[in-house]
Amino acid sequence: MRGDGALRMMAPFIDVTEPAMQFNSFAEFYPYYLGEHSDRRCRRLHVVGTLLMLALALFGLLTLNPWVLPLLPLLGYGFAWVGHFGFEKNRPATFRHPLYSLRGDFAMLRDVLGGRIPF
Repeated sequence: MRGDGALRMMAPFIDVTEPAMQFNSFAEFYPYYLGEHSDRRCRRLHVVGTLLMLALALFGLLTLNPWVLPLLPLLGYGFAWVGHFGFEKNRPATFRHPLYSLRGDFAMLRDVLGGRIPF
């Protein structure tokens, strides 16, 4: 089956015995996402990584420097994964719900900066 190699590569991070939760909308997913980020240190790492990624993306756009592109996921995911594996002791939602998870990162950043979620 096509894509089996990618699944095998991600196997250490994905519990293939546990069925993936299904969400019909981002509104359904976001409470789950917030529950996976209950540790304040994890949220802080997400916020720092997302802000650094946005700053680097802006720098890349302003300078027309394409060399920053490979660094963007390293910043965003690097900080987040340290938070999940180091503090939350869970697997990032990125592995099962990549698009909702990316949107969740930005929604959580908005909510932290807006004071709706403690930093």
